[in-house]
Amino acid sequence: MTPISKKVPDHIARMIRVDQAGEFGATRIYAGQLAVMGDRGPDSAEIAGMAEQEAGHREKFDELMARRGVRPTILQPFWDRAGFALGAVTALIGPEAAMACTAAVETEIDDHYSRQLDRLMETGEDPELAAMIEEFREDEREHRDAALAAGAERAPAYPVLSAVIRAGCRAAIGISQRI
Repeated sequence: MTPISKKVPDHIARMIRVDQAGEFGATRIYAGQLAVMGDRGPDSAEIAGMAEQEAGHREKFDELMARRGVRPTILQPFWDRAGFALGAVTALIGPEAAMACTAAVETEIDDHYSRQLDRLMETGEDPELAAMIEEFREDEREHRDAALAAGAERAPAYPVLSAVIRAGCRAAIGISQRI
């Protein structure tokens, strides 16, 4: 464990900041989907389970940030609303669109976590963060696979919907690392 008094290298602080923001955003996307679908949707139980897992990821990143003195992104209020809106809109389109959203987001997070993990493994730095990222990446892959199995690719205009959501994720990642 890194004591709060020890200066966290900037690149590690950026990793923690963006990962916490991403997990926060994921909880908001699922909240938006569940607000529309309630417990009546065909995938509501699956989404609620994913939401619970994402909340656990966020909690662990919150603890890590506090312990290491890493500030959160100042855009958190924006990600709160944007994530909820994305979840609600995709759920309003239909269950397959909600799953398409999950598949797109989790595909980008898998790529993002893999790049971070590669860097941490190459340098051998921050084994605690590397272990968290590796564990959470596996959960995100399971979410993506479950969404695909639930019919994500049957969503209306799936290729366009997926591409737009993935581009938005990449932008959010880039912005949240610094701001």
